[in-house]
Amino acid sequence: MKYYCNPINVPYRYQFNMDPRSNGKLQIDREAADPSMILFQGKYYMFVSMNLSVWVSEDMAHWEAHRLPENLPLYDYAPDVRVVGEYVYFSASKKGEVCNFYRTKDIINGPYEEIPGTFDFWDPNLFCDDDGRIYFYWGCSNITPLWGVELEPETMQPKTERIVLIEGDGYERGYERMGVDNCEFPRSEAEVEQMFQGFLKQSGTPVEQLSQQYIPQIRGMFTRRPFIEGPWMDKHDGKYYLQYACPGAEYNVYADGVYVGDTPLGPFTLAANNPYSYHPGGFMPGAGHGSTMRDRNGNLWHTSTMRISVNHQFERRVGIWPAGFDRDGELFCNQNYGDWPVAVDENGCDAWREPQWYLLNYKKPVTVSSCAEGSEPGMAVNEDAKTWWRAASAERGQWLAVDLEKVMDVRAIQINFADDRLPIASPGKIQGSATQPRYIEERDLITRWILEGSLDGKEYFVLEDKSEAMTDLPHDFIVREDGIRVRHVKLTILQIPYDVPPCISGLRIFGIGGGGKPQIPEYSMHRSDDRLDLLVDIENTGDSTGYNILWGHAEDKLYHSYQVYKDDGAQTHKRIGALVKGQDYFVRVDAFNENGITHGKVTRL
Repeated sequence: MKYYCNPINVPYRYQFNMDPRSNGKLQIDREAADPSMILFQGKYYMFVSMNLSVWVSEDMAHWEAHRLPENLPLYDYAPDVRVVGEYVYFSASKKGEVCNFYRTKDIINGPYEEIPGTFDFWDPNLFCDDDGRIYFYWGCSNITPLWGVELEPETMQPKTERIVLIEGDGYERGYERMGVDNCEFPRSEAEVEQMFQGFLKQSGTPVEQLSQQYIPQIRGMFTRRPFIEGPWMDKHDGKYYLQYACPGAEYNVYADGVYVGDTPLGPFTLAANNPYSYHPGGFMPGAGHGSTMRDRNGNLWHTSTMRISVNHQFERRVGIWPAGFDRDGELFCNQNYGDWPVAVDENGCDAWREPQWYLLNYKKPVTVSSCAEGSEPGMAVNEDAKTWWRAASAERGQWLAVDLEKVMDVRAIQINFADDRLPIASPGKIQGSATQPRYIEERDLITRWILEGSLDGKEYFVLEDKSEAMTDLPHDFIVREDGIRVRHVKLTILQIPYDVPPCISGLRIFGIGGGGKPQIPEYSMHRSDDRLDLLVDIENTGDSTGYNILWGHAEDKLYHSYQVYKDDGAQTHKRIGALVKGQDYFVRVDAFNENGITHGKVTRL
């Protein structure tokens, strides 16, 4: 069996962002987003924004990065890739500019034949129907819709007028609302106008001096309307599934929704199961702007963008989840415990297989070699990628150790490095677009460490030695499928990029605790007056670590989930703002701990 753990284990490249909104301050982070994943000539390929590379895999579990040819627009966003016949077609987007198409028969080496573009687009997606006709979808805005058009296959020029396909509505679809946990309603026109006039007054700029093309964008900042973006089209049993992302990449609720139609250009109807890709809880949330692909055995997989968004709004990673179409043709994606280890066997993956290994280290005691002011050792075990332990020194050999409090059967460990206000200048010339100027680190950097285990905290043995590694893997994942008996796990850090004090956002240890599973949770729930929120109150028990709240539009289709960790006190409270007005729902609350998962009872909302 092979395993992976989200975010996937690849060398995410550093970005040196000179964002126009940062008042000239350089913002440094790692970014990868907007993944397009395909199967081509027996291998899996993933193209992502801002990584200069394509990621390649033989098995969906282990990925390697290969640099792409320089003639591709590697500083353009949202690379889209599709197999059409013997070719792979590529495009990416730069806001407000005409973008070209490219095609190749050799993804890694090229050459890539350029097909000149004739219109501007943002967040592209190409789709080839069974009859060979080519369709194209694009859009990324909170003021304009998603568009679609048929293209002439040889020239890639439009054959038809563009058609409006999808528009956002945060009053009808809770999951399209912006903010943490979909908490914000769009503002009224009167509110937007008041804020726009306030902006003009504060900036001292008369509206007559503003470029007409920027006025809608400025007003759009104040609307709080959802971004509708990142389209992806699939066909199944004669139906067309137009997928899209919302409401914004910086939120934990970044999601993919889906509409269904009888033709490639619609009309489209909102599917009953929405959003079909939604991962708002856990260590690293987010599951928006992605792609859906069948593997060699016909199993469906979905890959999307995960969020950190601390050092920069677009500090992001990539996750993969099993997906499928159910007996009624509904598209789903299983994101239960969506950043725990996933098993992939030779025949693919059972889409609804529950985790075999459980999180063992949540809020367990941590000791460290040193700790920077404002940081805490426990931040490395609190299951929150937005916080981290930072060493007080960049001296080689900084370490942290987790005490599991008893000997346990450890099967996998994920080491998550974080970045914290890196005090370095850009190694190269800032380039890219006017709205997203940046430099992407060209060099292949190195991260080195030693991971050890112990039964007593005194005598340690090596679990993994990467002291001579030539790789830079900020979310490295180590598997010991047969299990190792340990109580203490110690990470010693030898080298990281730019020789700064190391930061760990998660030393995550998975395995089998050996005790009893938690009790069946008792809970109550109700729906908000606007019908868009699910409010759940769970009675805490001493034997649970947390809960997985599941819901769906049918009792046997609990396709959505929100993983939460137990609150202090007698109850755990959770508001989920992702419901669709007019849709009925069923709910179940499961409890989990380091020994297993216990299913609760299904209740009609």
